[in-house]
Amino acid sequence: MEHKTLTKHAGKTAFGTILSRILGYIRDMLVANFFGAGIFADAFYAAFRIPNLFRRMLGEGSFSAAFIPVFSQYLHTCPKSETQKFLNAVFSALIVILLIISVLGIFFSPLLVKIIVWGFTDDPEKLQLTIELTRLMFPFIFFICLAAFCLAILNALYSFFIPAFAPSALSVSEIFYMLVIIPFIAGAQNEIKGLAIAVIAGGALHFFIQYPALKKLGWNLKFKLNLKHPGIKKIALLMIPSVIGLSVDQINAFVDNICASFLQSGSITALYYSNRVMQLPLAIFGLALASVSLPAMSKAAALKDMDTLKKSLNFSIRLSLFALIPASLGLMIIGYPIVRVLFERGHFDAYASLMTDNALFYYSLGLPAFSITKLFANSFYSFQDTKTPVKTAAAAMILHIILCIILMYPMNVGGLALATSVSAYFNLALLAFFLKKKIGSFKIKEIILSASKSTFASIFACISAWYICFNIGLNIFAAVFFAIISACIVFLIISKILKSEELDVCISMIRRKKNV
Repeated sequence: MEHKTLTKHAGKTAFGTILSRILGYIRDMLVANFFGAGIFADAFYAAFRIPNLFRRMLGEGSFSAAFIPVFSQYLHTCPKSETQKFLNAVFSALIVILLIISVLGIFFSPLLVKIIVWGFTDDPEKLQLTIELTRLMFPFIFFICLAAFCLAILNALYSFFIPAFAPSALSVSEIFYMLVIIPFIAGAQNEIKGLAIAVIAGGALHFFIQYPALKKLGWNLKFKLNLKHPGIKKIALLMIPSVIGLSVDQINAFVDNICASFLQSGSITALYYSNRVMQLPLAIFGLALASVSLPAMSKAAALKDMDTLKKSLNFSIRLSLFALIPASLGLMIIGYPIVRVLFERGHFDAYASLMTDNALFYYSLGLPAFSITKLFANSFYSFQDTKTPVKTAAAAMILHIILCIILMYPMNVGGLALATSVSAYFNLALLAFFLKKKIGSFKIKEIILSASKSTFASIFACISAWYICFNIGLNIFAAVFFAIISACIVFLIISKILKSEELDVCISMIRRKKNV
């Protein structure tokens, strides 16, 4: 029954994520068309990285990891009135902290930018533009972190579609700006600054989309500051180590940014777009499962139900690998034509596509590791253990920095992406070792067998995709479309022949929806 529930919730999350990502790619295509992969796009994405780091720390990242297990404990062991007081206290503390950070961030933007994109100091125009954009976008942190707070509450209450769809607000805001407002603005600098303001509007909309869903479930958020509330202290103590542990991807991204700022113009933009393409299957399958598994495992941990926790973890890993192994191999094989279809138009030229594909190939190599690392980390967070992921993340970060320095010049942006993937596998291996010591066996042989089946089916699916893309002579749009369709069909047929349990679970869920 637990497998069916997880799959059902993951399906809702994946559907909301798909809709959000479609709008996200429309936004990215428009940005690529208007600004290409030059100075303006580099400055915008470098500036956006800075508030996005704080978003990971105080939003979907370490805050959610610390908040959801504590909220689950209140939810399942305390009266509703006590839980409401806890929510109000956390909400009020967040508002105060976020206002302070936003003001300080605006003031210290020049220093932050010089640290994050050190290589821009050789180009005063690009550096100054990045500083101005960072100042404009810093208030985004206030709204997006409150939105992430709503997301965490809704996920803990087993509401998944709205939180998964809500991030599309940022895309809608930017798309509206580029299609409706930008024609009336003169000058590329003013256009990119307007896009930064649209980011803030999108963050606010993200929060206001979710709040009605929260009220519908019977919960309100009121400003009642109580910094002495025991729940706040507990979250703060859990957050201190998890700020490092769960934000490792963002910290690694900053290392990538610093290194890329020393490479040729367009390198930061190529990293951004390649990461966006790789994030699509990761968000739909890997992060969707991670989102639904944390509340499930936190509840099991609160009730001391170890059997359910291990079953949830095992199944989440198998289902994640079932989806992400073919996605990983597929992006490595036909990544270049996919990048061309998505972005190559306007100011985004053929060379920008080559740079982006170079990074995409090596990012895709790490797809399974990115997903399973998140699931393993969630297992520790469900026990309110945020220290172990910190230790493994710190070791992985050291390896990542070393590899970036070694690989950045011989491999350019591809070397930075490869460093990220290799360090992710290293982090995964360490987490698996410590998790087995903590909870015992979670049927690793079963996971290996499932992954082997997915890999076998994926190889034939990729052969089909490669042949259609590069040997039939179709135009690139048709080639990519039919290659993906063909690969999916081949993968599903072979998975059925191999009697994949994960495929059977997905088919059962679809049949139940049809019968409703």
